[in-house]
Amino acid sequence: MSSVGEKWRGAKSRAAQNGIPDLEAHVDFCRRAETCGIDSVLTAFGFHRADPIVLASALGVLTTKIKFMIAVRSGICSPTVLVQQVNTLSALTNGRICLNVVGGHTPNEQKGYGDFLSHDDRYARTDEFLTVCRAFWEGDGPVNFKGNYYHIENGRLNTPFVAPDRRGPEIFLGGSSPQAFGLAARHAHCLWTLPRRPEEMATRIRAVLESGTEVGILASMIARPSRKEALSAAQSILAEVGDRAKKTHQDFSRVSDSVAFTSTLALAEESSSDWLTDWLWTGAVPYLGAPAIALVGSYDEVTDGILEFTNAGVTQFLFLGWPDVPEMTAFNEEVRPRVLARYEADLDISLRGRI
Repeated sequence: MSSVGEKWRGAKSRAAQNGIPDLEAHVDFCRRAETCGIDSVLTAFGFHRADPIVLASALGVLTTKIKFMIAVRSGICSPTVLVQQVNTLSALTNGRICLNVVGGHTPNEQKGYGDFLSHDDRYARTDEFLTVCRAFWEGDGPVNFKGNYYHIENGRLNTPFVAPDRRGPEIFLGGSSPQAFGLAARHAHCLWTLPRRPEEMATRIRAVLESGTEVGILASMIARPSRKEALSAAQSILAEVGDRAKKTHQDFSRVSDSVAFTSTLALAEESSSDWLTDWLWTGAVPYLGAPAIALVGSYDEVTDGILEFTNAGVTQFLFLGWPDVPEMTAFNEEVRPRVLARYEADLDISLRGRI
């Protein structure tokens, strides 16, 4: 959602992107998402973007139903401050807040925020960060904690989390490394990861599911009335963004230590085919980044893909689209009804769409 109004934002280097949000366009998108029955929209984090909490605050008071998934990185602020911000925003929006917790994906960007830890140390710090946050949300008394990264003494907040059905926000932990999977199992309601073939996904996420944590995938979608139209739309993307975008993501991969991003780009560049399945396409990944791994096909084929993932254990989906509003509308009007009509009554599948 943070890319509203910029169709090919992912094709640009982060240094070339404008971080000033178009508030009118964002409000319009959120209201369209509400009409489409989308559960939540992501406000992402990065030096090239608007601050996700401030943006969600502005949008939250101008909307009525949509939830805001706020991207959070440990090390940027203290856990006490983060809980205070989230709790305040929950009071203003009646609890329409959840968190996308990530460890960071580029050392140079992290250093710009004063964070010089390695990949594994960032996850260890995030473990402590979430331990403190959850202590505020789950307890009634002062919070005390002493670890390697945080020391909290008699932490108190007079602003509780406000929601009709929970004492704290849902936590979505992003990543594809073993550290991310373990952290999600300990702290998160859901692991966000990038898709692979459904049979591979089932094996990779088994331990997370056995811990009681849900698993969701971040992917793009190109759904059209026919497969021919979907393939044409997919190929037009590559023609529009051009080879400069490919170099942008090759350069990014060289400086990133994100397992999710670098492994997905490597998969796209090294595979003999752009198709992991008949409907899972990696062709746009070298041009638009790892989240551009896409479900592509007719409405029925994309429905098949979603259901294959649900059979593998995936229960939540965070989708991107080009252009975003038409793709979101097609998902609402054509894809989701097919999924629900075919399986929800028998398998009790509950799909929450997120953008």
